[in-house]
Amino acid sequence: MKKVLIVGAGKGGSALLKLLNATDRMKVVAIVDHKPDAKGLKLATEEKIPIGYDWKQWMSEEIDIVIEATGDEVVFQQLLKVRSEKTVVIPGSVAYIISELLDEKGELLEKLTDQTNNQELILNSIRDGMIVVNKHGVVQFINKSTEQILGVPKGRLLHKPITEVIKNSRLPHVLKTRRKEVNQKLLLENGKVVITTRIPIINANDELIGAFSVFKDITEVKNLAEENTDLKEIKTMLEAIIQSSDEAISVVDEDGKGLMINPAYSRITGLKESDVIGEPATVDISEGESMHLKVLKTRRPVRGVRMKVGPSNREVLVNVAPVIVDGKIKGSVGVLHDVSEIRTLTNELKRARQIIRNLEAKYTFDDIIGDSAEMTLALEQAKVGAKTPATVLLRGESGTGKELFAHAIHNESNRKHNKFIRVNCAAIAESILESELFGYEEGAFSGAKRGGKKGLFEEANMGSIFLDEIGELSLHMQAKLLRVLQENEIVRVGGTNPITIDVRVIAATNINLEKAIMNKTFREDLYYRLNKLPIFIPSLQERIDDLPDLIQHIIQKINQDYGRNVRAISGDALDVLQSYSWPGNVRELENVIGRAMIYMDMNEEIIKRNHIPNLQSFLSKTSSIPNQNNHNDYQDPLQSAIEQYEKDYILNVYKHNDNNKTKTAKQLGISIRNLYYKLEKYGIE
Repeated sequence: MKKVLIVGAGKGGSALLKLLNATDRMKVVAIVDHKPDAKGLKLATEEKIPIGYDWKQWMSEEIDIVIEATGDEVVFQQLLKVRSEKTVVIPGSVAYIISELLDEKGELLEKLTDQTNNQELILNSIRDGMIVVNKHGVVQFINKSTEQILGVPKGRLLHKPITEVIKNSRLPHVLKTRRKEVNQKLLLENGKVVITTRIPIINANDELIGAFSVFKDITEVKNLAEENTDLKEIKTMLEAIIQSSDEAISVVDEDGKGLMINPAYSRITGLKESDVIGEPATVDISEGESMHLKVLKTRRPVRGVRMKVGPSNREVLVNVAPVIVDGKIKGSVGVLHDVSEIRTLTNELKRARQIIRNLEAKYTFDDIIGDSAEMTLALEQAKVGAKTPATVLLRGESGTGKELFAHAIHNESNRKHNKFIRVNCAAIAESILESELFGYEEGAFSGAKRGGKKGLFEEANMGSIFLDEIGELSLHMQAKLLRVLQENEIVRVGGTNPITIDVRVIAATNINLEKAIMNKTFREDLYYRLNKLPIFIPSLQERIDDLPDLIQHIIQKINQDYGRNVRAISGDALDVLQSYSWPGNVRELENVIGRAMIYMDMNEEIIKRNHIPNLQSFLSKTSSIPNQNNHNDYQDPLQSAIEQYEKDYILNVYKHNDNNKTKTAKQLGISIRNLYYKLEKYGIE
């Protein structure tokens, strides 16, 4: 076994450590780097491999290979000078190449996985049965249609010899002869008759890999043919099936001229038979290219292509497959799915989620994106806090993800099976806030329900309550909340009897509570009650290294919301975003990525540099950035500068929305009540 010393624990060194640690012929005796926070040192510690900060202490005649992974030529030359005769020194360029190859391998594996999943999805969607066996005749794959035709669940078929699945199968004969059998009739044990084609699988080296069969259940067709051999009636029957199908179907001939459509197709597109039959396949398209013509040209099916059809520009998803007879293409068949129906179902799902959102925490720590040092610290603090009953105070600017942290803390705690109640303290009018939080007794006020009503604290009993924008509470409500935290009991409005509760309080604010205490707008005793476990969530500016992961997460989210199929962002587009000094937070990043994806073509999959709006002009619509060339901008104290910036920012957005307070509050991501407070504070009107 060769002993290896790795000098440099950056990207290349880390990749080499993973690679060598997985082999039996190499033993990594140590990895060294002068940076204590190098990624490879942390990885080595987890694998119980010695680490160090000076490679000289590890140099000895027992080292067989030294890999210089810093890329520093000086270090490489020093290693050459002090090495023993039997020690081989490998330069950093090799480490870099290996690192790039490993990254490329990961990307290829991801693409291969996607392709495999797509292929399996397609195979499971076809109505013909399919069975794949290896060269020993053992079943490796079946699709859903096979389960239906055989009447046997998948679990009882996979990894069994094909002769146990279908006793009279001829796939073993195909494996032996290496010859295909086309359109052969076969009677199954369950009495069904199928037409099957069996084909051997032979690789480029003429090696037999296995075989597969594709078969169609023709039992009903056979029975009809036996009762009535009139082919015209059979043709009429098949046409009737297509006409009665709820799937929108269109058929074209080999020249791309319309042959047949069904009523479902007319209902979606708004086109009649006279508009389509005998006309080019492009006649129904209002936006996009003809998938029929593409399939006729490539002889390959397409799936899930988005386009707009008909005079009403109806948005649809299209699947088209070629019709090939005796190796010749005879036309193609297309199936259209109305995107509006999919959107309706999606909206219903969103509404259902919204209903339960106030009763359940739907996020965990796995949903929080970022591994920067700043975010890692916040996550570690939150995970520790989740295991204790202590009150948690989440602090950070608007849009940093305080609510995600609250969800995750609840889900990580021993209260996760109980309710999680969300309360935006600034969104509830002061006049009803007390009754909403603590409930009321019957007759407490005009319009009170008979029997009274539980408050949100009672609803959250044995669970958690998330009090967002805690700094917006009035002094009166602060006193009420302080009593709950001190006594673990509440008193309903109009009542006198205290009700004991067991609730975990998670509070959040984006204001400076310390300054609020000085201004007499926040109680100091409540502050100390809430501040037992403060967690500061970093802004986007403070964790710019998390940008790639955040962007990928946002792309996935917008894909679901907008029905797009964007896969990634290009390197030059990412460079633009990483070089920008973000004045806002993740919501602002979502706006930029969302704007880029909206203006991409329907079939584009990569966000490119030209898709990214000019950040200064785009964000200047919602922000006011001081002139960095004016040295007078840096003469004020920090708090004064922040307040001036906030005033300018709000004023700019207010004007942009034509002094509409509701739109301004929505764009700023704050409550209308909070906006009124800030407008009054800064004298904006």
